[in-house]
Amino acid sequence: MYDSYHPTSSSSGGDPKAEPGADHSSAAAAAAAAAAAAAGATTATTTQAAAAAAVAAAAAPPATLTPQQLQQQQFAQEFWEEQIIAAEQFDSDFKNHPLPLARIKKVMKSDPEVKMISAEAPILFSKACEIFICEITRRAWLHAEENKRRTLQRSDVASASSRSDQFDFLIDIVPREEPPKANKRSSTREDPAPE
Repeated sequence: MYDSYHPTSSSSGGDPKAEPGADHSSAAAAAAAAAAAAAGATTATTTQAAAAAAVAAAAAPPATLTPQQLQQQQFAQEFWEEQIIAAEQFDSDFKNHPLPLARIKKVMKSDPEVKMISAEAPILFSKACEIFICEITRRAWLHAEENKRRTLQRSDVASASSRSDQFDFLIDIVPREEPPKANKRSSTREDPAPE
Protein backbone atom coordinates (compact mmCIF):
# COMPACT_ATOMS: atom_id res chain seq x y z
CA MET A 1 0.00 0.00 0.00
CA TYR A 2 2.79 2.43 0.92
CA ASP A 3 5.50 0.73 -1.12
CA SER A 4 6.15 3.41 -3.68
CA TYR A 5 6.39 7.17 -3.53
CA HIS A 6 5.36 9.25 -6.51
CA PRO A 7 6.37 12.90 -6.03
CA THR A 8 4.45 14.08 -9.08
CA SER A 9 1.18 12.31 -8.38
CA SER A 10 -1.65 14.73 -7.67
CA SER A 11 -5.30 15.25 -8.34
CA SER A 12 -4.40 16.37 -11.85
CA GLY A 13 -3.25 12.93 -12.92
CA GLY A 14 0.43 13.32 -12.08
CA ASP A 15 1.13 16.27 -14.36
CA PRO A 16 3.28 18.78 -12.44
CA LYS A 17 2.42 21.44 -15.04
CA ALA A 18 -1.27 21.29 -14.16
CA GLU A 19 -0.81 22.92 -10.75
CA PRO A 20 1.62 25.89 -10.89
CA GLY A 21 2.21 26.18 -7.14
CA ALA A 22 1.90 22.54 -6.22
CA ASP A 23 4.91 21.66 -4.18
CA HIS A 24 2.94 19.86 -1.47
CA SER A 25 4.42 16.40 -1.90
CA SER A 26 7.99 17.60 -2.18
CA ALA A 27 7.63 19.96 0.76
CA ALA A 28 5.97 17.29 2.87
CA ALA A 29 8.58 14.70 1.93
CA ALA A 30 11.41 17.11 2.62
CA ALA A 31 9.89 18.17 5.95
CA ALA A 32 9.44 14.56 7.01
CA ALA A 33 12.97 13.70 5.95
CA ALA A 34 14.43 16.73 7.70
CA ALA A 35 12.52 16.05 10.89
CA ALA A 36 13.39 12.34 10.83
CA ALA A 37 17.06 13.06 10.26
CA ALA A 38 17.04 15.66 13.02
CA ALA A 39 15.40 13.17 15.34
CA GLY A 40 18.19 10.70 14.72
CA ALA A 41 17.19 8.58 11.74
CA THR A 42 20.03 6.17 11.07
CA THR A 43 19.62 5.56 7.37
CA ALA A 44 20.83 8.26 5.05
CA THR A 45 19.07 6.65 2.09
CA THR A 46 15.65 7.73 3.36
CA THR A 47 16.78 11.34 3.57
CA GLN A 48 18.60 11.16 0.26
CA ALA A 49 15.53 9.69 -1.46
CA ALA A 50 13.32 12.42 -0.03
CA ALA A 51 15.86 15.06 -1.04
CA ALA A 52 15.99 13.69 -4.57
CA ALA A 53 12.19 13.67 -4.74
CA ALA A 54 11.99 17.25 -3.47
CA VAL A 55 14.60 18.48 -5.92
CA ALA A 56 13.01 16.61 -8.83
CA ALA A 57 9.55 17.96 -8.05
CA ALA A 58 10.84 21.51 -7.69
CA ALA A 59 13.06 21.28 -10.78
CA ALA A 60 10.19 20.66 -13.20
CA PRO A 61 8.76 24.17 -13.68
CA PRO A 62 5.38 24.63 -15.34
CA ALA A 63 5.38 26.12 -18.84
CA THR A 64 3.97 29.55 -17.96
CA LEU A 65 5.13 31.06 -14.70
CA THR A 66 5.10 34.65 -13.59
CA PRO A 67 8.39 36.01 -12.23
CA GLN A 68 6.84 35.92 -8.76
CA GLN A 69 5.92 32.23 -9.10
CA LEU A 70 9.38 31.46 -10.45
CA GLN A 71 10.97 33.20 -7.47
CA GLN A 72 8.70 31.26 -5.07
CA GLN A 73 9.59 27.98 -6.75
CA GLN A 74 13.30 28.73 -6.63
CA PHE A 75 12.96 29.70 -2.98
CA ALA A 76 11.18 26.44 -2.15
CA GLN A 77 13.85 24.36 -3.86
CA GLU A 78 16.74 26.17 -2.15
CA PHE A 79 15.01 26.20 1.24
CA TRP A 80 14.31 22.46 1.30
CA GLU A 81 17.79 21.61 0.03
CA GLU A 82 19.23 23.65 2.93
CA GLN A 83 16.91 21.97 5.43
CA ILE A 84 17.82 18.49 4.23
CA ILE A 85 21.55 19.24 4.37
CA ALA A 86 21.13 20.70 7.87
CA ALA A 87 19.14 17.64 8.98
CA GLU A 88 21.76 15.23 7.63
CA GLN A 89 24.51 17.09 9.48
CA PHE A 90 22.44 17.53 12.66
CA ASP A 91 24.15 16.27 15.79
CA SER A 92 22.56 16.95 19.16
CA ASP A 93 21.89 15.35 22.49
CA PHE A 94 18.37 16.86 22.45
CA LYS A 95 18.91 18.58 25.81
CA ASN A 96 18.35 22.14 24.55
CA HIS A 97 15.33 22.97 22.44
CA PRO A 98 14.54 26.24 20.67
CA LEU A 99 10.83 25.80 21.43
CA PRO A 100 9.48 24.85 24.89
CA LEU A 101 8.52 21.18 24.98
CA ALA A 102 5.89 21.79 27.67
CA ARG A 103 4.04 24.16 25.34
CA ILE A 104 4.30 21.65 22.49
CA LYS A 105 2.87 18.89 24.71
CA LYS A 106 0.05 21.24 25.70
CA VAL A 107 -0.79 21.86 22.04
CA MET A 108 -0.64 18.15 21.29
CA LYS A 109 -2.96 17.37 24.22
CA SER A 110 -5.46 19.97 23.04
CA ASP A 111 -6.71 17.28 20.66
CA PRO A 112 -9.24 15.24 22.67
CA GLU A 113 -8.21 12.03 20.90
CA VAL A 114 -4.63 12.27 22.21
CA LYS A 115 -4.29 10.29 25.43
CA MET A 116 -0.56 9.75 25.84
CA ILE A 117 2.51 11.22 24.15
CA SER A 118 5.77 9.34 23.69
CA ALA A 119 9.03 10.98 24.75
CA GLU A 120 10.34 11.56 21.23
CA ALA A 121 7.11 12.95 19.73
CA PRO A 122 7.46 16.49 21.19
CA ILE A 123 11.08 16.65 20.02
CA LEU A 124 10.10 15.71 16.47
CA PHE A 125 7.13 18.09 16.59
CA SER A 126 9.46 20.84 17.86
CA LYS A 127 11.76 20.39 14.87
CA ALA A 128 8.81 20.43 12.48
CA CYS A 129 7.55 23.67 14.07
CA GLU A 130 11.03 25.17 13.81
CA ILE A 131 11.17 24.37 10.08
CA PHE A 132 7.64 25.74 9.58
CA ILE A 133 8.49 29.02 11.34
CA CYS A 134 11.69 29.34 9.33
CA GLU A 135 9.91 28.75 6.01
CA ILE A 136 7.04 31.17 6.56
CA THR A 137 9.47 33.81 7.86
CA ARG A 138 11.64 33.49 4.77
CA ARG A 139 8.60 33.68 2.50
CA ALA A 140 7.48 36.81 4.36
CA TRP A 141 10.98 38.24 3.93
CA LEU A 142 10.71 37.75 0.16
CA HIS A 143 7.50 39.78 0.21
CA ALA A 144 9.14 42.53 2.28
CA GLU A 145 12.06 42.69 -0.17
CA GLU A 146 9.64 42.93 -3.12
CA ASN A 147 8.20 46.02 -1.44
CA LYS A 148 11.71 47.38 -0.81
CA ARG A 149 11.45 47.12 2.97
CA ARG A 150 13.80 45.64 5.51
CA THR A 151 11.25 45.16 8.28
CA LEU A 152 8.75 42.32 8.36
CA GLN A 153 5.15 43.37 8.80
CA ARG A 154 1.92 41.53 9.40
CA SER A 155 1.03 41.98 5.72
CA ASP A 156 4.22 40.13 4.73
CA VAL A 157 3.20 37.07 6.75
CA ALA A 158 -0.33 37.27 5.34
CA SER A 159 1.03 37.48 1.80
CA ALA A 160 3.47 34.62 2.40
CA SER A 161 0.68 32.37 3.63
CA SER A 162 -1.68 33.32 0.78
CA ARG A 163 0.85 32.77 -2.02
CA SER A 164 1.36 29.07 -1.34
CA ASP A 165 -1.34 26.41 -1.29
CA GLN A 166 0.44 24.51 1.46
CA PHE A 167 -0.48 27.29 3.91
CA ASP A 168 -4.22 27.15 3.17
CA PHE A 169 -4.85 25.88 6.69
CA LEU A 170 -3.84 29.35 7.95
CA ILE A 171 -6.65 31.16 6.13
CA ASP A 172 -8.76 31.48 9.29
CA ILE A 173 -5.78 32.30 11.52
CA VAL A 174 -3.70 34.82 9.58
CA PRO A 175 -5.56 38.06 8.88
CA ARG A 176 -5.99 39.12 5.29
CA GLU A 177 -3.81 41.88 3.91
CA GLU A 178 -5.35 45.18 4.82
CA PRO A 179 -4.95 48.26 2.65
CA PRO A 180 -2.83 50.94 4.30
CA LYS A 181 -4.87 53.15 6.58
CA ALA A 182 -5.35 56.72 5.44
CA ASN A 183 -3.21 59.29 7.17
CA LYS A 184 -5.14 61.39 9.70
CA ARG A 185 -3.70 64.58 8.22
CA SER A 186 -4.72 63.71 4.69
CA SER A 187 -8.23 62.59 5.58
CA THR A 188 -10.94 65.10 4.84
CA ARG A 189 -13.15 66.27 7.65
CA GLU A 190 -16.50 67.77 7.15
CA ASP A 191 -16.60 71.29 8.47
CA PRO A 192 -19.56 72.07 10.66
CA ALA A 193 -22.22 74.10 8.91
CA PRO A 194 -21.99 77.81 9.74
CA GLU A 195 -24.84 79.09 11.87
